[in-house]
Amino acid sequence: MSRKSYVRGSTEVALTNDTIGDYFDRVVKTHANHDALVSSAENIHWTWQELHAQVQQTAAGLLAIGLKPKDRLAIWANNSSTWLVTQLACAKTGIILVNINPSARPAELTAQLNAVQARALLFQTQFKSSHYTAMLQALFPQLEQQNATEPLQSDIVPSLRYLLQIEDPAPKGMLSFSQLKAAGAQLDPQHVTEAQQKVQPHDPYNIQFSSALGTFAAPVTLSHFNLLNNGFFIGQQMQYTPNDRVCIPVPLFHCFGMVMGNMACIAHGATMIYPDQSFDPSQVLHTIATERCTALYGVPAMFVSLLDHPQLEHTDVSSLRTGLMAGAPCPIDVMQRVTTELHMPEVLIAYGMTESSPVSFMTALSDPLELRVSTVGQVQPHIDAQIVDEHNDVVPVGTVGQLCVRGYHVMQGYWQRDDLTQQVIKDQWLYTGDLARFDEKGYCQIVGNIKDMIIRGGENIYLAEVHSFLRQHPAINELVLFGVPDARLGQELCAAVRLHPDQTLDADSLRQYCQGQIAHYKIPRYVLCYTDFPTAENQSTKDLLSADAIIKLGL
Repeated sequence: MSRKSYVRGSTEVALTNDTIGDYFDRVVKTHANHDALVSSAENIHWTWQELHAQVQQTAAGLLAIGLKPKDRLAIWANNSSTWLVTQLACAKTGIILVNINPSARPAELTAQLNAVQARALLFQTQFKSSHYTAMLQALFPQLEQQNATEPLQSDIVPSLRYLLQIEDPAPKGMLSFSQLKAAGAQLDPQHVTEAQQKVQPHDPYNIQFSSALGTFAAPVTLSHFNLLNNGFFIGQQMQYTPNDRVCIPVPLFHCFGMVMGNMACIAHGATMIYPDQSFDPSQVLHTIATERCTALYGVPAMFVSLLDHPQLEHTDVSSLRTGLMAGAPCPIDVMQRVTTELHMPEVLIAYGMTESSPVSFMTALSDPLELRVSTVGQVQPHIDAQIVDEHNDVVPVGTVGQLCVRGYHVMQGYWQRDDLTQQVIKDQWLYTGDLARFDEKGYCQIVGNIKDMIIRGGENIYLAEVHSFLRQHPAINELVLFGVPDARLGQELCAAVRLHPDQTLDADSLRQYCQGQIAHYKIPRYVLCYTDFPTAENQSTKDLLSADAIIKLGL
């Protein structure tokens, strides 16, 4: 009888039963004069003691303006020192930090603020073409008639009372971050101490919005216990020490930046380094060289941008040793270039989701490159994982099914939405929606998502699996797979490909390429080739890629 697809992480290292605020204080005490934060765009170099002073003053400011433990403070901004300071100030006061994507527009912003009944919003004035202050002034025209000290009253977001602008000066009806800290300087520091003493490890600390349900962004509630422990074990897997200097160009509003970046560094006393407000390959390379970074984070597309940047050959990246790649599958040729051209032989792969704090699986420094590309590694400490079929039965090793995880890192639930929580957490198991298989050693391969599967004549086709194979074709630059209706088989597989310059491809030649390499039912029945993919400006993608259009093209 085949072994079942169930794995359990090591319990050799105990979980940390601290609040983030208390843990941070101990790190500061141990490493007071060591570098804590470098924010290149702001020309900031703070030691742990200097960061601590900023956090204490900000925590006092939040209490001074009237925020209380369990109030929700939303942050709508790109990467900056203020983001980190606010993250830690909320941890100390028991205020719940709510991450808003800086790309959110007013309608999305108001929906998310209302979903969590936010009491305050911290935002930046402008970034590129996004004029945040102007958007808020249009959203709340009554600001012109009120003072910053008067709490906001609005039917649009009834819970919202305070608008806090990061930069000076703040317009009417708003407070600047410097004004907030000035208010904190007038408050007895004992108020922060008393608030911090009341915070408990399992208290909600952070709300992030996730699209895992596939319908709308749902508010994921995460605790101190969730995030501190997940950050610790990520850093342990990376073998971080206070000598590590981690380049974090990934967004802080996402778990990648906030937890895998900030929390992993804080947990091990490593230095956090922000190259810029958002990803800029030139600035990242400059920062790696000038700050002697030892680790670098990114999604595969970011690493490709760095590898193809003309500045790379003139940049000293020899200080790098490791890093994290997550968010999408990484082709082996890209991984090989990262290990050599970016001097990152110890680069690792991580898998998770916001609902799991986020990381459940990671590769290890000892794993060969092939495993770091073909799998997401093994289950992490204090986490159970299993793969189940549609009847919730655990499947044999090597069989594809839905990946479920259980442990300290599973979210507390969707904020005040038990109905949604019950859709994904059942008997303490978080149903990820991802389709995966385990091998005999417990390495996990993600083959797709339940939403990214088509059924052809009773056979399940996992699009990620086919995508991984077809992506190796020398003519293919970009690739999109999807199902189209078929009267006999229910669905057939179609591949829309963008070709490299001067390359040609048709359905017959692609089928020949696949023959004998992948199962016959996984081979695309139809192929659409483009020099450039359709956009909303030049043609409706939905219409162009419909079944009727494919038939008209004679494929």
